[in-house]
Amino acid sequence: MNAPSRTPASSKLISGATGDWELVIGLEIHAQVTSEAKLFSGSSTAFGAPPNSHVSLVDAAMPGMLPVLNHECVRQAIRTGLGVKARINLQSTFDRKNYFYPDLPQGYQISQYKSPIVGEGEVAVDLPGGETVMVGIERIHLEQDAGKSIHDQDPSSSFVDLNRSGVALMEIVSKPDMRSSEEAKAYVTKLRTILRYIGTCDGDMEKGNLRADVNVSVRRPGEPFGTRCEIKNVNSIRFIGQAIETEARRQIGILEDGGSIDQETRLFDPVRGETRAMRSKEEAHDYRYFPDPDLLPLVVEQAEVDELAAALPELPDAKKARFVSDYGVTPYDAMVLTLERESAAFFEEVAAGRDAKLAANWVINELFGRLNKEGQSITESPVTAKQLGGLLDLISENVISGKIAKDLFEILWSEGGDPRELVESRGLRQVTDTGAIEKVVDEVIAANPDKVEQARAKPTLIGWFVGQVMKASGGKANPQAVNDILKSKLGI
Repeated sequence: MNAPSRTPASSKLISGATGDWELVIGLEIHAQVTSEAKLFSGSSTAFGAPPNSHVSLVDAAMPGMLPVLNHECVRQAIRTGLGVKARINLQSTFDRKNYFYPDLPQGYQISQYKSPIVGEGEVAVDLPGGETVMVGIERIHLEQDAGKSIHDQDPSSSFVDLNRSGVALMEIVSKPDMRSSEEAKAYVTKLRTILRYIGTCDGDMEKGNLRADVNVSVRRPGEPFGTRCEIKNVNSIRFIGQAIETEARRQIGILEDGGSIDQETRLFDPVRGETRAMRSKEEAHDYRYFPDPDLLPLVVEQAEVDELAAALPELPDAKKARFVSDYGVTPYDAMVLTLERESAAFFEEVAAGRDAKLAANWVINELFGRLNKEGQSITESPVTAKQLGGLLDLISENVISGKIAKDLFEILWSEGGDPRELVESRGLRQVTDTGAIEKVVDEVIAANPDKVEQARAKPTLIGWFVGQVMKASGGKANPQAVNDILKSKLGI
């Protein structure tokens, strides 16, 4: 199979001992469907319940039990397909994928093979530096999850928890369009954002609700695809990047030594920084797929697809474009602000009727920076959009300076309160009385005659004087007034 034409960027090539190599990456994302019940039973999907407490007779594969399709899971898959601009197949079928695991009670998985519910689509992936690459979606199909084997409860026995057994998954299969670990990480980040916007998956990788099988191969630039290896169940975006880099280096080393790559399934060990063989890679015929005899073909009406499309929220790409056009923020800032639906809503509340660029600066640098430092999400922010907007009003009205604003932000974060009332009660109002500022300027100039002569010879030194005046005034002097008075006094 030949690759689609795409000129490799030299920065994305990997240098080997015998020349450059190009990475080819495809991802299979397993996203747990947001639904209160499982795909084929009414059992709860709530996380954290005691083992085997959310298991129906269907989930446990008791004899004579028949699956009944949860229509909301179907609607969620359609919403996801619409979110990645994919073709929705009005007729699809469920198949049995046969393999044995102790935590797979039926001895097979109900999945979709030849006729998935969602066909081809694409995702626009933003990269650092402003580049955007398009990653094709091959298909999205519905399938049931397996249970969980537990090996650390007893030295001689393993246990099985079937709470996850039968939970609905969407397997989102990309085309092999990614050429670096950075592209792959950005793709997963973007896809996770889309899923969370639509509400079809919460994207919680720590709980296993979003995990990836990573297909990696290497080739000389311009040559056909090489033999790929699949790295199973990688559950963090950082580990996805590390697994790709590690596996690429392993394959390049083998090929440059004259060896060949075996198509196999591997596991990534982040502690040892290595991938290791798990099993030879199965082909479709190994699973003995056949249509599930207990489930009729799934038929969806176009009217229902149209209804779901009309009810979709504004998606990240559209929101990002609107932020650039309506608020005048940079494409990068718009991308950061729209990563989470809640973050975008927070920004819009802060920016309403205010200087949008100033609002973006404060939301991204001060608020997001502090939230990241504290390991908190936007929904956990101690500072509300109303409080931050009030702080920006005080800046715009010249009631407080930028430095005082940062002190006020710290008070709002730690103690809360109304920004305007805090400024008055704590004496934070900036000094705009030019007479008072002039008095401080005179004192600083009188104390530093040598610096005065230097500043007159080198006007950029006025910054030193501004700093001294601001320090002497406790940061309360109006910076513009300080600048103007200093220029007049120093004759600059």
